[in-house]
Amino acid sequence: MKIFKLSFSFLFVLHSALYAQVDRSVFPEPGPAPEIEFNDAESFELDNGLKVFVVSNDKLPRVAFYLVLDRDPLYEGDKAGLTGFVGEMMMAGTSGRTKDELDEEIDFIGASISAGSTSLSGSSLKKHQEKVLELMTDVLYNPVFPESELEKLKKQALTSLASSKDDPDYLAGVVSSALVYGKDHPYGETQTEKSIENVTLEDIREYYHTYYKPNIAYLAIVGDIQKDEAEKLVEQYFSKWEKGEVPKKSYEMPTPPSESRVALLDRSNAVQSVLNLGYPLDMHVTNEDFLATRVLNFILGEGFNSRLNANLREDKGYTYGARSSIGSDRLVARFSANTSVRTEVTDSAVYEMIYEIRNLAENGITEQELKTAKANLSGRFGRSLENPSTIASFAINIARYGLPEDFYSSYLQRLDALTEEEINHAAKKYLKPENLHITVVGNGSEIREKLQQFGEIRLYNNRGDEVQEIQLSEADLTAEEVISKYLEAIGGRDAAENITTARISMSAEIQGMKLDMISLHDAPNQRMIQKVVMMGNEASKTVLKNGEAVVSAMGQSQTLTDEQYEDVKMSSLWIVPELHYESLGYTLSLEGIQDVDGEAAYKITVGNPTGGKLSNYYSVDSGLKLRSENELSGETDYIAYETFEGVKLPVEISLKNPMIPVPLNSKIESLEVNVPFTDEDFN
Repeated sequence: MKIFKLSFSFLFVLHSALYAQVDRSVFPEPGPAPEIEFNDAESFELDNGLKVFVVSNDKLPRVAFYLVLDRDPLYEGDKAGLTGFVGEMMMAGTSGRTKDELDEEIDFIGASISAGSTSLSGSSLKKHQEKVLELMTDVLYNPVFPESELEKLKKQALTSLASSKDDPDYLAGVVSSALVYGKDHPYGETQTEKSIENVTLEDIREYYHTYYKPNIAYLAIVGDIQKDEAEKLVEQYFSKWEKGEVPKKSYEMPTPPSESRVALLDRSNAVQSVLNLGYPLDMHVTNEDFLATRVLNFILGEGFNSRLNANLREDKGYTYGARSSIGSDRLVARFSANTSVRTEVTDSAVYEMIYEIRNLAENGITEQELKTAKANLSGRFGRSLENPSTIASFAINIARYGLPEDFYSSYLQRLDALTEEEINHAAKKYLKPENLHITVVGNGSEIREKLQQFGEIRLYNNRGDEVQEIQLSEADLTAEEVISKYLEAIGGRDAAENITTARISMSAEIQGMKLDMISLHDAPNQRMIQKVVMMGNEASKTVLKNGEAVVSAMGQSQTLTDEQYEDVKMSSLWIVPELHYESLGYTLSLEGIQDVDGEAAYKITVGNPTGGKLSNYYSVDSGLKLRSENELSGETDYIAYETFEGVKLPVEISLKNPMIPVPLNSKIESLEVNVPFTDEDFN
């Protein structure tokens, strides 16, 4: 018993002593940042100028080859989009292998090979390294650039571009880039349908012969391979690559605006506003403030606990997330801050974003923010070292940009040495709250007036071009007169009223599948039925009759609410809905004149008794309807008209809806007017 008591007393005293020495309520002080030790890449150079870096790593029996071309950025002008085709065209077959044969040989050995306008890479198991080099250099030396592949790629690019034009984030990026860099700059130019169509096979060949040269190339080899073995392989497969003179490019340095200004791209059916605040800046990895700006941006808008996110998401509840970026680029970098918010808080969100930028520039950071940023950035850097290709990229960067040999090995030490004063100095130097391009994509009629407090407002289109707003005057038409002009343009009110029923058959293609759409319209009895048939099967059916609407799809039916019924009725029931606006008690409001794909158009907002709204755009010149926007049905462009019974009706339309991944371009195959219907037709 005494022994037990003695032992217990001893343990109690020992525990008390240890607890007294370690206060677990206080975090331990961090130790000094270590200098990172990793195996340096070994390097050599071929006679043709190809610079090679070898990073040996025998943990896995794999080898990867990364080829990078160091050319200046290119302004593509009326062929914008050209460089996006180069890599796919190089992989489309060689003089000795068709595309299918090339793909089959790559798949057979479980390898991967890819190409781009400034890169070519391949990887495989160690035992297949010579085979992958054979295939990789066949692509490098012998591409044939088949015409059929270019046509396919252009078609895909046009489809993607059409889909992007309905993406407000894409549109905000187009306008913001055009403003920050200028449209005559490589980073500010915009692809268009015309520029994509302008790209020819000869353009692809000329690019390849001009820029695929070894004297501007860096080759990184990573994996289970030693330098002496790599030298033999590189000499065998790359020594015959002929060097050549590569043209240099230079551009004027963009500058921030002298004062903040607002660029508005109006999307009448938008329920959110996409915000992008930005300006150009001079920042690259070679800049003495580079590391300080990484910390600065982390505190401002990178990560969940950043100031922007804490304000706009956590405190105000305006958004799901707000972010910022301080770029790094040898030519010109960019500061940006962006988010998406509800329409009604658009101006408040802009105000708070500017507040956070200004507050950080004027009042600096806190000690705790600096500690948190250092910890996160240190951890991220450490995790990146788990990938051997990271070491290869370090070696290439040191060579490309003339960095000190210890630039990366001393990274953690330099990061740890940063002080509050240095970060605050960077904040004052690089944050410009009074010199912002404020890009907003949203419902202009709801947000425009409130945005005037932030600077001069200019209007832009989806190509990033400023559009001149045509001011309405007493000499301009009223909303009712615009409708009358439209009815006159399609053949006259009397002729339009003579069309009481119609049977319309249309076809479209979506992701390679054909859609057939049949709709019946019976104006006197206010009924309509529309069926969508895919691969011979009915995919959906919408029926409007007896004052209600029923939608059927996937074996299930749903009766729409009164509000939904009125919205569908307003946009889909009538052959010429403008004939019925007045009798149905719809309100008409002329919102101004806006640009619709380069054509001036009157914007008329139509309101129904349940609060639904539809925006129609009528050409100032021709009077024809160019576009309709509705929150429920999306955006419809009327591309072409033909005359039926003396009335011009749309025969080609493009439908953009959030529920459809790509624009649905539809053409009328048959249109019959004034046909008799029975009740059975609308079941």
